[in-house]
Amino acid sequence: MSKQKTTLSRRNFMKASAAASAVIAAPTIVPSTVFAQDNDSTEPPSERINLGFIGTGSRGMAHVNGLTGRPNVQAVAACDVDEKHLARAKDTIIQKNKRLGRGEDCQTTKFYEEIIARKDIDAVCITTPDHWHTKIAVEALRSGKDVYCEKPLTLTIDEGKILSRVTKETGRVFQVGTQQRSGRQFQEAVALVRGGHIGKIKKVTCAIGGGDKGGPFKVEQPPAELDWERWQGQVELTPYIAKKCHYQFRWWYEYSGGKMTDWGAHHVDIAQWGIGMEKSGPLEIEGTSKHQEIYNGYTTAIEFLISCKFEGGTEMVLRHDTENGITFEGERGTIFVNRGKRTGAYSGRPINKDDNQELLKAENPLKPEDLVKLYKDQDPTDHYQNFLNCVKSRKEPVSDVWSHHRILSTCHLANIAIRLDRKLKWSPAKEEMIDDKEANAWQKRAQRSGYEIKEASTTA
Repeated sequence: MSKQKTTLSRRNFMKASAAASAVIAAPTIVPSTVFAQDNDSTEPPSERINLGFIGTGSRGMAHVNGLTGRPNVQAVAACDVDEKHLARAKDTIIQKNKRLGRGEDCQTTKFYEEIIARKDIDAVCITTPDHWHTKIAVEALRSGKDVYCEKPLTLTIDEGKILSRVTKETGRVFQVGTQQRSGRQFQEAVALVRGGHIGKIKKVTCAIGGGDKGGPFKVEQPPAELDWERWQGQVELTPYIAKKCHYQFRWWYEYSGGKMTDWGAHHVDIAQWGIGMEKSGPLEIEGTSKHQEIYNGYTTAIEFLISCKFEGGTEMVLRHDTENGITFEGERGTIFVNRGKRTGAYSGRPINKDDNQELLKAENPLKPEDLVKLYKDQDPTDHYQNFLNCVKSRKEPVSDVWSHHRILSTCHLANIAIRLDRKLKWSPAKEEMIDDKEANAWQKRAQRSGYEIKEASTTA
């Protein structure tokens, strides 16, 4: 960018905004590959966002492919504790950079600290297992990086509180990978519900599927390419079991929360957003569940039926059976939505995926501006691009850390209730259990020495 221009370059803008950051307060799911066409533009290097990837497993590679190759992105680094994952990511990034004529530079390391210490990296994409998210994100925020982090964002409720504070204090942009917020049918469902189109909401059901079954699994030697000790992070060291690692980590309470946080992070997000409780939480949580209880087998719930009562009388149900999706039941009708469709009854009229014109003709119609209001005057159709736009504009992204912390707290509370096998009473204002010391202790977990989350940590 020409020095004669009065407009700040992106790089200079980032430096200027950093000085002020301390006082800043903060489907049809459109495939990311549609937008990542490996087509460069005339945008100069100084205007590109330098991006590092931390965690390059199956989901991590989806982000590599979805973000690398965009005209305003320069992928410069990748990190993983599995050498095979890292080699695959490096090859993909280099090939995309070569097609764009940007050279073959791509730092690779198993130490994420090396990436967030780089002054030339603007943002990081974190796609590790859940138990690593918060520590890496906190240190990235403190080092001046913007963050895109996979869902579910946290392992515990306490981690969500930490990330909320640090994001606000640093003024960095933080997008959570709950891409359903960028799915048109989910946007429409939320706008219809919040706009009163089906009347007062009596009940919302999140059908998220049952947890995986498996075990007992044999203990083995970890593969040579994997740093198993570092992979475990804050969790107490245990012998290597192949089914604990990589994708299957989500079925072990040590590292995740099972379907309750895996799919719950998506559907509870839409449900709580739809009923206007994305900045609050339930008052009471209770339910039943079934666990395998197999030695060296998956530990998270395989079946469950949980009721969460919110202020105003709305009930949210989380269940493992019935068709995957969210059902809003109102006094005037019902709306069902998932990644394939949006159906239901609306004031006696059917709601189908092609009913937009009918809605515009109806009494109390859904207007285009109803959707815009949900997204803070931003285009919400591409989750990745929304993040990149916000890195430049410094606006709040469509899936912010604060609302995600609140909806994920509901998922964590559901897990706590079924593991303690009793009703919980929760104060959304104080973010604590009422008169229940034991249950409050479950808001956090012990952390292994050397891998503790340090809220005030920095990486100079």
